[in-house]
Amino acid sequence: MHTSRRNFLRQSAVMSGAMALATLPSFAARPANGYRLIVMATNWGYAGSIGDFCRDAKQAGYDGIELWWPGEKAAQQALFAALDQHKLHVGYLAGGHDSDYTKHAAQFEAALTAATTTGPKPLYINTQSGKDYFTFDQNAALIDISTRITQRNGVPVYHETHRSRMLFAAHVARQFIEKKPDLRLTLDISHWCNVHESLLEDQAETVGKALERAGHIHARIGHPEGPQVNDPRAPEWANAVKAHFNWWDQIVRRHQEAGKPLTILTEFGPADYMPTLPYTRQPLANQWDINVYMMHQLKQRYGK
Repeated sequence: MHTSRRNFLRQSAVMSGAMALATLPSFAARPANGYRLIVMATNWGYAGSIGDFCRDAKQAGYDGIELWWPGEKAAQQALFAALDQHKLHVGYLAGGHDSDYTKHAAQFEAALTAATTTGPKPLYINTQSGKDYFTFDQNAALIDISTRITQRNGVPVYHETHRSRMLFAAHVARQFIEKKPDLRLTLDISHWCNVHESLLEDQAETVGKALERAGHIHARIGHPEGPQVNDPRAPEWANAVKAHFNWWDQIVRRHQEAGKPLTILTEFGPADYMPTLPYTRQPLANQWDINVYMMHQLKQRYGK
C-alpha cells in the first residue's frame, strides 16, 4: 500500500508539474555561435561515493557536476578519475569559513588558488563569499582577491547570492555591484525571496542589475517564506516557478545574444532544506527526482 501510494504521488506530481510549466510564457531566442547550455548536478545530499555520483549524474543526462573543492589528495585523485571516466565537466565551490576576517581571507585565497591550479581546469569557481557581518571594505577585498585569481589562472569566479554571506540581500548586493565592476555573480535568487519575504516585485531595478552580472545560476525555486519550495511540480507553486524562470530567461537571453556558454546547477537540497514530516524527518519529495526534472526542463527551454 505504501509503495503504491508513493508511486501515485510521484506520478501526480509529474503530471501537475508538466501542467504548471506549460503555463510559462514561451521563450524564443536566436543564440549566436558559441552559446551552449551546460547543466551541472549537485552532490549535496548524495550518500554514495564520488564514482557512483558521477556515474548517476552522467546516466541522468547531466553535463557536469558541482561540489566543494576537496582538500585531501586522495579525494582529489578519486574525483579526477571519476570525471575522466564519465567525461563530465566540473565546477567547484570554494571559499573561507572562519569568523575572523584575517583567517577567512587567507582561507579564501588558498582555496580558490588550489581549486584553479590543481587537476583538470574547472569551468568556474562558485564562492559563498565573506560573511554578512564583515564590513563592506572587508568583503570588497575578497572580490579583489577573486579578480586577481581569475586574471592569473583564467577561471571565472562567481560570488553567490547566499544568505549569511556577503550578498545575502538584494539591496546589499547592489552596493557591491555599483562599486565593483569586475564582480560576477552566481544567481541563487531563492535566498533573496526568503530574505525579503517576497518575489522581489518592489526591487525590480536592483534585481535587473544582478541579472546583468550573473554568469552562473543555481536553479532552486524559493518563495517568500523559504529558500526552497517542497516540489516545483506542484501547481500551488506556479507563481514562484514563473518568477524564477522569468529571471533565468533574462540571463540566458544575454548569454545567447553574446554567444557565451552558460552553466546552471540544479540545486534542490535534502532535508532540512527539503521540508519534512514531523517526528520522522521524512522528506516530502524526492530530491534527486526533482533535480533531474529541473535539468530536463532547463535543457528543453534553453538548450536549443
